[in-house]
Amino acid sequence: MDILQKFASWMPQLLAGAKITILLTMCSVAAGLILSIFLALGTISKNKIIQGICKAYVFFFRGTPLLMQLYFVYYGLPEINRALTINNQFLAAFIAFALNSAAYCSEIIRSAIQSIDKGQFEASKVLGMNYFQTMRLIILPQSIRRLIPPVGNEFIMMLKDASLVSLIALADITKVTRSIQSSTASSLVYIPAMILYLVITAVFTLVFHILEKKNSAYE
Repeated sequence: MDILQKFASWMPQLLAGAKITILLTMCSVAAGLILSIFLALGTISKNKIIQGICKAYVFFFRGTPLLMQLYFVYYGLPEINRALTINNQFLAAFIAFALNSAAYCSEIIRSAIQSIDKGQFEASKVLGMNYFQTMRLIILPQSIRRLIPPVGNEFIMMLKDASLVSLIALADITKVTRSIQSSTASSLVYIPAMILYLVITAVFTLVFHILEKKNSAYE
């Protein structure tokens, strides 16, 4: 019973940390998705310069650790120019995570676009549509259904990677857990913290499963 009382006393702080974790993940993936559309279109562009820039971006952010990207945004940018200093930990984490998520999501979107039958591109030309109209009205709407499972996986991965922000003192679940453990000298706090992560992961997994099922209902 004593253990349950401890868990109950820790929950308000852990839930406050959970809000930060969830908000950061949702904002980062949403921003990353928006940027990834342009990156994906850039990587399949016939313009070699645009294609090269977009491919280089994806290669860099997929090929380097997210933690180093976070450290660079928070600690490295100020050394380049004081004007680039980001004192807000949440904003720094959001920028690093969104840029990283964009690289991964762009590959997901690129694969989804290229999986669409090429005949649909030809049909849109016959209808007099230009490239952007074809993408906006024909290709991207059809790609959405195929995007949901991999984007869901990316969201869950980002949700767990959000624990890295504790290293720049942002009060997410992990940072709060470590603070409680330090102040109470009890490692039992990791139990409710892990359960909280599991609950959050399960909820969002269910949400993406429902979205996937709903969008495949008319296949």
